[in-house]
Amino acid sequence: MTELKRQLVSNGNPMEQIVGFSRAVRVGPYISVGGTAPVDRDGKTVGIGDVHAQTTQCFEIIKAALEQAGSGLQDIVRTRVILTDIENWKAAIDARKPYCLDARPVDTIMAVTRFVNPEWLVEIEVDAVIADHAGQ
Repeated sequence: MTELKRQLVSNGNPMEQIVGFSRAVRVGPYISVGGTAPVDRDGKTVGIGDVHAQTTQCFEIIKAALEQAGSGLQDIVRTRVILTDIENWKAAIDARKPYCLDARPVDTIMAVTRFVNPEWLVEIEVDAVIADHAGQ
């Protein structure tokens, strides 16, 4: 049996070391991108009070993580949109749409009570599968 290569993807968030997580993990053709918050490079919240802006920021971070893992938006097979207020679903989906229109992944939309940072209105998770992974 062939052993699949494991690749950890970091975006430099200092919490990765503190908590012990990776932005994304690729094993063979499979990539999981964990709960992605709407933060900038300094860890500051982007788009305070604006779920569309926050969702867009999450997807920009996800796009960069997928590219770092040798993939892209076209390989997304599942998205999870996690909101603090389910009434914001339309704005979040409007922001998600341009990132997922070609791949048309399955989607789950859910609400939680709150995130670690109360400024965050949304977090996004995605799973991707690279169709052609020869040599991985």
